[in-house]
Amino acid sequence: MTMQTVDPQSGASQQSHVSGPTAIAPHASSKPSKHGLPKPLVVLVIVCLLGSAGWFGCKQFWPQPTDTRAIKVSGRIEGYESNIGPKIGGRVDFMAYREGDQVKKGDVLVKISDDDVQAQLRSAQAKRQRAAALADQAGYQIGVVNNQIDEAKLRVLQSSEDMRAQIDQADANVAQADARVSETEAQLIQAQSDLKLARVRKERYSFLASRGAVTLDENDQVSTSAATSEAVVSAKSSSVEAARKQLNVSKAALAQARSARLNPRMRQSQLRAFGDQLLQAQYQLKSAKQEELSAKADEEQILANIAYLSVKSPISGIVTARVVEPGVVAVPGQTLISVIDLSTVYLRGYVPEGQIGRVRVGQKAKVFLDSSPDKPFEGTVIQIDPEGSFTPENIYFKDDRVKQVFGIKIAIAQPDRFAKPGMPADAEIIVDAP
Repeated sequence: MTMQTVDPQSGASQQSHVSGPTAIAPHASSKPSKHGLPKPLVVLVIVCLLGSAGWFGCKQFWPQPTDTRAIKVSGRIEGYESNIGPKIGGRVDFMAYREGDQVKKGDVLVKISDDDVQAQLRSAQAKRQRAAALADQAGYQIGVVNNQIDEAKLRVLQSSEDMRAQIDQADANVAQADARVSETEAQLIQAQSDLKLARVRKERYSFLASRGAVTLDENDQVSTSAATSEAVVSAKSSSVEAARKQLNVSKAALAQARSARLNPRMRQSQLRAFGDQLLQAQYQLKSAKQEELSAKADEEQILANIAYLSVKSPISGIVTARVVEPGVVAVPGQTLISVIDLSTVYLRGYVPEGQIGRVRVGQKAKVFLDSSPDKPFEGTVIQIDPEGSFTPENIYFKDDRVKQVFGIKIAIAQPDRFAKPGMPADAEIIVDAP
């Protein structure tokens, strides 16, 4: 072997022939050279470097031990979003929250205008009051007819000598009925006067409300008072009519009592007539009660609808979307605002087809957020998709079909609600060794 060296002093090249191990170090001396380390030490360093490079190079091709008890999954945090809307349509008056605001279960999120529903409520209340008045009149009529029937029965049993007393009673009934007519007519006049005053006040408050001199609530109260007065007038008119009819009946009964002294058969006919009147009064009472119950049910339904106009949050969470603004006319079931519960968020990830057989619902996992990689959250597999999908979709080549994956959901236990939808995250699912 030939080696060429350079003299450090003269710069001339020299050639020497060496063989075997001496080819590495032409000078056997172990003294350090004038400009560097001893030659054997240089050789040792070179050998160590070459050995290290070989070790790391081979390590890249040697199979590495892996944790066969864990499957790594990457994905994003998602949650169960509640899309909240009204049961009753109407104009949106107020929106209490915006995106990112925290809400509690039962908080009022949206208020719908109740102008139309309040008008319906006043109408239903007036209808119920009128039905109650009719029921009272029918009940009173039944009492009167029952008394007349009792009297007719007595007249049948009594002798002709007792008819004078019956006639006196009939006279008293006529007087009582006449007094009832006078009383109801006076009440009607008073109700009509109250109605006239209520209408004047209604017109006055409507004018003042249009100019902002009074509040809308005051105007509504006056309008309600006018509607109530109209119902009272209607009821009093019916009372007057019923009292007049009763007066006519009492007069007819008096005439019959006077003629009954001469004709006992007429007494039996009178008794049957009173029975017919009783049946008619009972029917009127039943109808009035049914109408009152129907009006009460309508009133309760309207009150329930008024409660529905305040749209409340069914859950505690964070507002994720505010879909409308005040002034928009909403329809029943339309989404107005969306809320998500951060205590029920989950990691949506995908597992390769070759490993999905090792994943089971209920298996424990550790979830790592990019923003907090050193603080894993405890998780549990809660869902595995029944069908696989391709990444990307529509893969038709055999070599790419190995990329088929199955979606899974991992519930995250986080009492501090740190994980939020949209955050990227990784997870390690603890599975049994294959």
